[in-house]
Amino acid sequence: MAKIGNWGRHIKFSVNSEKILSFKGFKRTVKGRWADHPIINEKPKKEFQGPDASSVTMDVVLSAHLGVSPKDTIEKLEKACEKGKIEYLYIGGKKVGKCKMYLESVSETWDEIWNKGELARATLSLTFTEYN
Repeated sequence: MAKIGNWGRHIKFSVNSEKILSFKGFKRTVKGRWADHPIINEKPKKEFQGPDASSVTMDVVLSAHLGVSPKDTIEKLEKACEKGKIEYLYIGGKKVGKCKMYLESVSETWDEIWNKGELARATLSLTFTEYN
Protein backbone atom coordinates (compact mmCIF):
# COMPACT_ATOMS: atom_id res chain seq x y z
CA MET A 1 0.00 0.00 0.00
CA ALA A 2 1.31 3.42 -0.94
CA LYS A 3 0.33 5.97 1.70
CA ILE A 4 0.09 9.45 0.20
CA GLY A 5 -1.03 11.45 3.22
CA ASN A 6 -3.76 12.11 5.73
CA TRP A 7 -5.69 14.69 7.73
CA GLY A 8 -5.84 13.12 11.16
CA ARG A 9 -7.88 9.95 11.02
CA HIS A 10 -10.71 11.61 9.11
CA ILE A 11 -9.26 11.03 5.65
CA LYS A 12 -6.34 8.88 4.57
CA PHE A 13 -5.03 9.24 1.04
CA SER A 14 -3.60 5.98 -0.26
CA VAL A 15 -3.31 3.73 -3.29
CA ASN A 16 -3.39 -0.06 -3.22
CA SER A 17 -4.90 -2.95 -5.18
CA GLU A 18 -8.27 -2.62 -3.41
CA LYS A 19 -8.69 1.11 -2.94
CA ILE A 20 -7.59 4.37 -4.54
CA LEU A 21 -8.20 7.59 -2.62
CA SER A 22 -6.04 10.44 -3.83
CA PHE A 23 -6.31 14.12 -4.68
CA LYS A 24 -5.48 16.49 -7.50
CA GLY A 25 -5.09 20.23 -7.84
CA PHE A 26 -3.31 20.64 -4.49
CA LYS A 27 -2.89 24.38 -3.93
CA ARG A 28 -1.33 26.01 -0.85
CA THR A 29 -1.68 29.72 -0.13
CA VAL A 30 0.59 31.59 2.29
CA LYS A 31 -0.34 35.23 2.98
CA GLY A 32 0.71 38.24 4.99
CA ARG A 33 -1.63 40.69 6.73
CA TRP A 34 -1.37 44.30 5.59
CA ALA A 35 -3.16 47.42 6.85
CA ASP A 36 -3.88 50.59 4.88
CA HIS A 37 -3.40 53.97 6.56
CA PRO A 38 -5.13 56.71 4.58
CA ILE A 39 -3.08 59.86 3.89
CA ILE A 40 -4.83 63.00 2.65
CA ASN A 41 -3.90 63.77 -0.98
CA GLU A 42 -1.50 60.80 -1.12
CA LYS A 43 -1.66 57.10 -1.66
CA PRO A 44 -2.35 55.11 1.53
CA LYS A 45 0.62 53.88 3.51
CA LYS A 46 0.95 50.14 3.97
CA GLU A 47 1.87 48.47 7.24
CA PHE A 48 2.81 44.80 7.55
CA GLN A 49 1.00 43.32 10.55
CA GLY A 50 2.31 39.76 10.42
CA PRO A 51 1.54 36.45 8.78
CA ASP A 52 -2.00 35.36 8.00
CA ALA A 53 -3.26 31.78 8.28
CA SER A 54 -2.22 29.63 5.33
CA SER A 55 -4.72 27.47 3.50
CA VAL A 56 -4.81 24.39 1.28
CA THR A 57 -7.37 23.48 -1.36
CA MET A 58 -7.60 20.18 -3.21
CA ASP A 59 -10.02 18.13 -5.24
CA VAL A 60 -10.72 14.56 -4.18
CA VAL A 61 -12.46 12.00 -6.39
CA LEU A 62 -14.48 9.40 -4.49
CA SER A 63 -15.41 6.41 -6.62
CA ALA A 64 -17.11 3.12 -5.76
CA HIS A 65 -15.26 1.69 -8.79
CA LEU A 66 -12.01 2.40 -6.91
CA GLY A 67 -13.10 0.86 -3.60
CA VAL A 68 -14.26 4.05 -1.85
CA SER A 69 -17.77 4.68 -0.52
CA PRO A 70 -18.55 8.24 -1.65
CA LYS A 71 -21.53 8.61 0.70
CA ASP A 72 -19.66 7.40 3.81
CA THR A 73 -16.60 9.54 3.07
CA ILE A 74 -18.69 12.66 2.43
CA GLU A 75 -20.60 12.15 5.69
CA LYS A 76 -17.37 11.66 7.64
CA LEU A 77 -15.78 14.84 6.22
CA GLU A 78 -18.94 16.94 6.63
CA LYS A 79 -19.19 15.83 10.26
CA ALA A 80 -15.53 16.76 10.89
CA CYS A 81 -16.09 20.14 9.22
CA GLU A 82 -19.27 20.93 11.15
CA LYS A 83 -17.75 19.85 14.48
CA GLY A 84 -14.62 21.98 13.97
CA LYS A 85 -12.10 19.12 14.05
CA ILE A 86 -8.47 20.26 14.05
CA GLU A 87 -5.71 17.93 12.84
CA TYR A 88 -2.32 18.03 11.14
CA LEU A 89 -2.37 17.61 7.36
CA TYR A 90 0.40 15.31 6.13
CA ILE A 91 1.48 14.75 2.55
CA GLY A 92 4.31 12.32 1.86
CA GLY A 93 4.93 11.89 5.59
CA LYS A 94 5.61 15.62 6.09
CA LYS A 95 3.40 18.19 7.80
CA VAL A 96 1.87 20.81 5.54
CA GLY A 97 2.50 24.12 7.28
CA LYS A 98 3.55 24.55 10.88
CA CYS A 99 0.20 24.22 12.63
CA LYS A 100 -2.82 21.99 12.72
CA MET A 101 -5.55 22.72 10.18
CA TYR A 102 -9.32 22.74 10.27
CA LEU A 103 -11.56 21.75 7.39
CA GLU A 104 -13.10 25.08 6.46
CA SER A 105 -15.36 23.80 3.68
CA VAL A 106 -16.46 20.72 1.76
CA SER A 107 -17.99 21.34 -1.64
CA GLU A 108 -19.34 18.28 -3.45
CA THR A 109 -20.36 17.40 -6.98
CA TRP A 110 -22.30 14.19 -7.48
CA ASP A 111 -20.87 12.81 -10.72
CA GLU A 112 -22.51 9.38 -11.01
CA ILE A 113 -25.71 8.02 -9.48
CA TRP A 114 -26.63 4.35 -9.77
CA ASN A 115 -29.99 2.59 -9.59
CA LYS A 116 -32.14 3.59 -6.59
CA GLY A 117 -30.13 6.78 -6.07
CA GLU A 118 -26.90 5.20 -4.86
CA LEU A 119 -24.02 7.66 -5.13
CA ALA A 120 -21.23 5.92 -7.08
CA ARG A 121 -18.85 8.79 -7.85
CA ALA A 122 -18.40 12.27 -6.39
CA THR A 123 -15.80 15.00 -6.61
CA LEU A 124 -15.08 17.02 -3.47
CA SER A 125 -13.34 20.35 -3.19
CA LEU A 126 -11.77 20.59 0.27
CA THR A 127 -10.40 23.74 1.89
CA PHE A 128 -8.16 23.40 4.94
CA THR A 129 -7.08 26.47 6.94
CA GLU A 130 -4.27 26.80 9.47
CA TYR A 131 -5.40 26.97 13.11
CA ASN A 132 -3.34 28.96 15.64
